[in-house]
Amino acid sequence: MLGSLCRWLRFFGIDCEYAGVEASDAEVGARAEAEGRWLLTADRELAGRGPRTMLVRSLDLEDQLVEVLGRLRLEVRPDLELSRCSHCNGSLVEQARDQVGEDVPPYVLETAERFKRCGCCRRVFWPGTHSKKILARMQRVVDRLDEG
Repeated sequence: MLGSLCRWLRFFGIDCEYAGVEASDAEVGARAEAEGRWLLTADRELAGRGPRTMLVRSLDLEDQLVEVLGRLRLEVRPDLELSRCSHCNGSLVEQARDQVGEDVPPYVLETAERFKRCGCCRRVFWPGTHSKKILARMQRVVDRLDEG
């Protein structure tokens, strides 16, 4: 239920894991505690189980981002430096064009100037047509945090 929130927190460079629906509440809580993480949940019962749990109230993604970043007082800025993989949370490493040649479409290889690869899942990222929309959303969230 909070998968999109997790992915967008990663865009902001926040280290976060998504437990998914297959994990039990006890497993999720134990893992968060063992790893020293905050547990973000939309489940009221689960939110009341530990000192480092936060009930995410909103259903709207931008509202969720403002709520979490604001309540945890996490400092963020709107840029696309991307330090975390939006898919698996792995660290991203700068890559040269010749290091990604077989992993990106030919047009992207010719036109993109920067590439990053995830050290875990090996996905390759580059500034694409969606970058402006991502930056615009990030800026709206930061603006709301600055107002608040």
